[in-house]
Amino acid sequence: MSILKFKNEPLVDFSKPALRKRQELAIAVLRESLGREYPIVIGGERVIASQKFSSFNPARSVEVVGVFQKGDAAIAGKAMSAALSAFDSWKHVPPASRAACLFKAATLMRKRRWELNAVMILEVGKPWPEADADTAEAIDFLEYYGREMLRYGADQPVVKNPGEKGKLVYVPLGVGVVIPPWNFPLAILAGMTSAAVVSGNAVVLKPSSDSPLIGWKFFEIMEQSGLPPGVINFVTGPGGEVGDTLVMHPKTRFVSFTGSKEVGIHIYEVAAKVQPGQIWLKRVVAEMGGKDSIIVDAGADLEDAAKGVIASAFGFSGQKCSACSRVIVHDRVYEKFVGILARLAGALTLGDPADPATAVGPVVNRGSYSSIMTYIQKGVRDGGRIVAGGAPGSSDGYFIQPTVIADVTPDATIAQEEIFGPVLAVIRAGDFDKALSIANNTVFGLTGAVYTRNSMHRKRAEREFYVGNLYLNRKCTGALVGVHPFGGFNMSGTDSKAGGRDYLLLFLQGKSIAEKVTR
Repeated sequence: MSILKFKNEPLVDFSKPALRKRQELAIAVLRESLGREYPIVIGGERVIASQKFSSFNPARSVEVVGVFQKGDAAIAGKAMSAALSAFDSWKHVPPASRAACLFKAATLMRKRRWELNAVMILEVGKPWPEADADTAEAIDFLEYYGREMLRYGADQPVVKNPGEKGKLVYVPLGVGVVIPPWNFPLAILAGMTSAAVVSGNAVVLKPSSDSPLIGWKFFEIMEQSGLPPGVINFVTGPGGEVGDTLVMHPKTRFVSFTGSKEVGIHIYEVAAKVQPGQIWLKRVVAEMGGKDSIIVDAGADLEDAAKGVIASAFGFSGQKCSACSRVIVHDRVYEKFVGILARLAGALTLGDPADPATAVGPVVNRGSYSSIMTYIQKGVRDGGRIVAGGAPGSSDGYFIQPTVIADVTPDATIAQEEIFGPVLAVIRAGDFDKALSIANNTVFGLTGAVYTRNSMHRKRAEREFYVGNLYLNRKCTGALVGVHPFGGFNMSGTDSKAGGRDYLLLFLQGKSIAEKVTR
């Protein structure tokens, strides 16, 4: 079968009435099924647990989206056994056949695009364009990693040695644990899981307890794609009991995690301890947090820069590890730029993301809401000046106004800790040297951007701005699969470069084979 060259999935244009109508209908249909119960799936078997938990709509805090099973250590152990059994045969399936499952899943995802968007709109509060971009990225991961497996499954270049026939092949690792986040509940989940299984591994997938329904929809699609039972095992439940049991299991070969710095460090520590009967060192792929900066230079186009900062800071209510949470502004344009930011932030529409007019929706849950409001209060106590927002919304959901806090010092709490909400700290810098120094003064190193017309400053940023994804004269969010391989430095994780040419190597190991040639 001829495989076309990879290209990114186009986004839906919701300004077209017919397309807007399709999304409205999908939301209405989903509302009719809210509150349904969903099982754990182990080796293809549906499992109902004695304890349950619910997923809620953060825009309507008492609206139950779905009821899920609360897995425990025993269930986690059964899922690991099922994955080990499936791995015995799945690892021998040819790369082209494994890739075909991903390509079929991408086709199914396109057919269910409106439904998938609707789930994210209601389950995690994503505005329409953000939800659709999430679905498009999930499709991209399936298409891209399928092609990547074909590349790794083909003949690999090795130096010829006289008298020998040599080759290098890549073989799967084993059984892995996939722990995705709630903020890109389809795209990152699909990317992490599909990369592992197309490489020939089997996995236990534990979705976030804030977004289990979209995880279920993905699992359904992978079942329908022809993936054998047990290659993906779907286990919902608390991270402490289920997650730790899986991470510590001696048969776990790798852990793929995306989430907070604190949880990532915990997983790294737990996975490092060799358990009785364990015969390998576990591989940990960790994408953690960010405290991302955009530098605005003196000669920059201030309106263009402000639009990029606003989009980066308040897209999906700032709940992205790539979000701009700090803007570092040259002293000569500082006050003018603060005024533009205040105007643009104040014009954003805060509301229920089921409404297509909404630009900024809720934060994901009550805990996040309380934490973010505490950070805003701390920012003011530390000398910050609120120039936009700063207050909660007026609904029963977890709404917080897009907040801009000016006059923040580089070492202030809100300039150093990941807030993960709609809060932007504005920091003054006397010159470009100081701006670069401030941009590099955190424990993170994920994304960053520089708005400047100065070519020397652009070159310096390329050399000295220590982040995994640097953008020049554009926003610091919106990485595209294959275009912007994504992953950061330091406490932002293990620099996994999701959506890049080296990502599948995290789930494979090389095997060199040499045969003596006899005459």
